[in-house]
Amino acid sequence: MTLDEKFKKAAEEVKELSAPASDADLLELYSLYKQATIGDCNTSKPGMLDFKGKAKWDAWDKRKGMSQDAAKEQYIHKVEELISIIGKKQELL
Repeated sequence: MTLDEKFKKAAEEVKELSAPASDADLLELYSLYKQATIGDCNTSKPGMLDFKGKAKWDAWDKRKGMSQDAAKEQYIHKVEELISIIGKKQELL
């Protein structure tokens, strides 16, 4: 399986966590996903009253300079880590 295939699989699997991930984990996943799919942050910093947008922007901007492949690898690792801690939803029969 190629890195891109593993990344796409991880992006689907993260939707199947049996419980919500922490805000810190969600920010990490968001920033890695954006870096993996777009590269360095290319948007303007949100206003200071947009707390959620600013947190997401800051998390992504901290990844500046990271290669897209490295971001994909870290994203895959983080999803695997969350699955091992939180688990996945059981499929209904």
